[in-house]
Amino acid sequence: MNVPPGRKATYIGGSQYRRNAYGTNHPLAIPRVSLATELIRAYDALTPSEFVHARKAADFELEWFHTAEYISAFKKAEALGRVSNQVRQRHQLGTLENPYFDNFFTIPATAAGASIQAAEQVIRGRIGFNPAGGMHHARPDKAQGFCYFNDTVLGIMRLRREGWRVLYIDIDAHHGDGVEAAFLDDPEVFTLSLHMDCGYAYPFTGGQLCDSSAIGHASLNIPLPEGTNDAEYRLVFDAVWQPVLEGFRPDAVVLQAGTDMIFADPLGKLGLSTQGFLGISQTVIETSPVHGDGTPRLLVTGGGGYHPLVLARAWTGLWALLSGRSLPEMLPAAAVAALRSVAWDMDEDEPHFEQLFNSRVDVLSSIAVRPEIHRLIASVQQHLLIANLP
Repeated sequence: MNVPPGRKATYIGGSQYRRNAYGTNHPLAIPRVSLATELIRAYDALTPSEFVHARKAADFELEWFHTAEYISAFKKAEALGRVSNQVRQRHQLGTLENPYFDNFFTIPATAAGASIQAAEQVIRGRIGFNPAGGMHHARPDKAQGFCYFNDTVLGIMRLRREGWRVLYIDIDAHHGDGVEAAFLDDPEVFTLSLHMDCGYAYPFTGGQLCDSSAIGHASLNIPLPEGTNDAEYRLVFDAVWQPVLEGFRPDAVVLQAGTDMIFADPLGKLGLSTQGFLGISQTVIETSPVHGDGTPRLLVTGGGGYHPLVLARAWTGLWALLSGRSLPEMLPAAAVAALRSVAWDMDEDEPHFEQLFNSRVDVLSSIAVRPEIHRLIASVQQHLLIANLP
């Protein structure tokens, strides 16, 4: 058993993530958490003491953020085996974007419960990782952007119930709009989102630097141009992370770690490598506030990610960082078999495809930084100056 040298982390999962969800013709109708877990276990990198079974959130917990009417309509749809037109129109459930599937309420409610569990692990002195979480678009009374319950909001709310100040950082390729909206009136929560510019990407509104809050330091949005690469992302991230961290002084950090920022993702338009994703995650881990024993006060969720092979490799590397492991880059035979068992051919003719079965990292090439990145950084620094952050 590959036992870590001392970093305390908890992986929250369960058999329910092996069930089919989102129907058959949807970007999320792919293996995600189950495949990542298979790869982690192929590395022998998960001990029984590090694993917690996800539980379904109680209605009262869901009502911390969601309306009772929405929860009731959601549960009724699962019981009936269908979504009525009235509910579809009112709550955007059962649409092409947010389709009906078996265990319609139970699966997202369990993902929501897992983020609350992850927060409770952080409160108890461990890092909490819920790969099924990160559903950052959901609103109090409606589903949005493939997201039914906003587990990230619920996880933050659980930390807030301890009186903690929380810094939320969202590195998903898409703007974390639902989380930002949830905490605009709470000066004890800061939301930082680095994402594809909403001028060309979902949700196609908001998410601009000018939409950030200068009063109360509630939020900061960084819209990135198409094709943003590792070097460019790192420059932008370094320009904002430490100033926000030092200026806000959180008690805990919540990281939404969607993998759709990685170059091969079919719904992403950024150009990062798996190494770029892991490098940003490593910085967040190493700079987060800590408990007395040095364990980061860090809650991590999954998020977007629509290329199953890329996602599983990236979250395997993320779990290694969180749990203090050093894993070989070469994939074990069991991991290769798990990846090859996935019916995925969207990029099988691309030069990078076979590399996905050989290594958990990508082949890197030299990359340049474009002038628009320097202009974006200058704008961000000006905004931080006006907002009175260091």
